[in-house]
Amino acid sequence: MSTRLACVVFDAVVPGSVARFWAELLGWQVMVDRPGKADVAAPDPDGLEVALTFLPARGPKTALNRMHLDLASRSLDHQQLQVDRALALGARRVDIGQGAVPWTVLADPEGNEFCVLEPREEYVDTGAVAAIVMDTRDPLRLAEFWSAAAGWPLLRAEARLAGIRSATGLGPWLEFLHRPDAPAKGGRLHLDVTAFPLDDPVAETARLRAAGAVPVTPESDAAPAGHPVVLADPETNEFCLLRAVAE
Repeated sequence: MSTRLACVVFDAVVPGSVARFWAELLGWQVMVDRPGKADVAAPDPDGLEVALTFLPARGPKTALNRMHLDLASRSLDHQQLQVDRALALGARRVDIGQGAVPWTVLADPEGNEFCVLEPREEYVDTGAVAAIVMDTRDPLRLAEFWSAAAGWPLLRAEARLAGIRSATGLGPWLEFLHRPDAPAKGGRLHLDVTAFPLDDPVAETARLRAAGAVPVTPESDAAPAGHPVVLADPETNEFCLLRAVAE
């Protein structure tokens, strides 16, 4: 039994608009665009990119997100082209205390932070998204939990940075960056995982809880059939266990 990483979910005031921004920036496609939900995915159906889902937010963003995307670049010129393209699409430069660094920190039209990285050898085969990065007080502990949740092996285990990635060696990394003052709440982004079709969602919920997840509400374990189970990882980052692949 296992679960797999399904998507990165953005809470957005105008989901369709933010979805179109990310689709244009990444060179992906808007697969679903309807009131209340938008989905963006890479055009290659055989690729291992993690999809993006955009759902309605209760209000505008007010604090730094605990999770962000890092975008890959092939050269310094390509990095600059990506920055220029993002700005033209509606992004803006932001200062989150990064100082003088070789990457560029931007925010999408609703203020969600992301980085356009300088060329790095470890990201040459990731596709457009180099890494999904989560701030954490304990990188290794969180990486071990998400290794169990995503079904990806732990490939990097350092005091400051831990990382997991698909065993195929393709697609983005899921990285955990040490930050002693990591926000207590996850912000506008969270992860969704899904069970495989023949696996029992109840058993998968129990497996994730044994790995360190906790239910967000007392009703989490008793979610109606077809509904996601809402859990939180060991550092209170909420995530959903989707009940069926079709979701």
